[in-house]
Amino acid sequence: MPDKARIRAEAARLRAAFEAEGAQVFETTILQPAEVLLDLYGEEIRARAYVTSDALRGEQMLRPDFTVPVVQAHMAYGAEPARYTYAGEVFRRQEDDPDRANEYVQVGYEVFDRHNPIDSDAEVFSVIKSALSGLGLRAATGDIGILMAAVDGLQTTQARKSALRRHIWHPRRFRALLDRYAGRTAVPATRQALLAAADPFAKAGPDIGLRSRAEIAARIAALKSDAEATPISKREVGLLDAILEVRETLPNALERLRDIAVDMPAIGPAVDRLARRMAALERRGVDVAALDFEASYGRTSMEYYDGFVFGFYAENRPDLPAVATGGRYDALTRVLGQGAEIPAVGGVVRPGLLLELEAGQ
Repeated sequence: MPDKARIRAEAARLRAAFEAEGAQVFETTILQPAEVLLDLYGEEIRARAYVTSDALRGEQMLRPDFTVPVVQAHMAYGAEPARYTYAGEVFRRQEDDPDRANEYVQVGYEVFDRHNPIDSDAEVFSVIKSALSGLGLRAATGDIGILMAAVDGLQTTQARKSALRRHIWHPRRFRALLDRYAGRTAVPATRQALLAAADPFAKAGPDIGLRSRAEIAARIAALKSDAEATPISKREVGLLDAILEVRETLPNALERLRDIAVDMPAIGPAVDRLARRMAALERRGVDVAALDFEASYGRTSMEYYDGFVFGFYAENRPDLPAVATGGRYDALTRVLGQGAEIPAVGGVVRPGLLLELEAGQ
């Protein structure tokens, strides 16, 4: 791994290139309030972030990324449209792989523009791609919005659709829920007994947990309502599976998704956006015929992205993580905007990996 001085110099070069594209430099503290991140991602973020506490400020986290503070700052006082760039360390706990870095430098480029989100997608992708030129990296793209649209179009209860949407970024949980809602997995005997009981609290004993009896009763009522719901049809599950299996060059993927949209019209608008994005990328000189598209891309590592997603990889170095990643995060601006929202898309580059790849050429 290159030394820190060289990494910082490379980060400065990248940030200057993004400034030349019209981005203003953004600075933020290394310690971030934990409350916002916990609200966004739940307790699971504790497994990936370094958490500390302060007598006056409460729980704090070493900065896991820049996107959240950028969005907070823009929603508080940013002008429109806006472009931002930043460079600095981020911190990620590593409990399974000691060879993966727990501290590294990111350089980012973010665009907030409500007038032409499709062109903003193409802009961020092409700007990041240009910054990586000469390394022969493979670009992978996807669109979380297509899967979200498919879930929203299912003929099932709103509660089930909401649960599936929450777990889109957790493929195993998503599959387990889908199989359960489709009647493919048996209801556990303990749940059957609970739902069949005339008085579920008859042998419960005293209340000793954190949840009140009213909260538990509401949960049991929700389980009963779910048990009475009609299973998701085999046809709809098959269409979801067909979407998740799409992995082609972008033009071929678009045609496959258009075919699926005939039987699942709910994804039609999202597929149309994909077509317009492909045209916008082509206008910016991207060879879309050679660009990979994976409908399931981004589902394991991009929790706040809800639309276009992308990453750049060194195929001759499968031991390395993505050199750059990015995507659209409109919903995050809505969550952090306290009633306001704006289409937003961005990407980050890891300059340390760039230098490592250049040294190996």
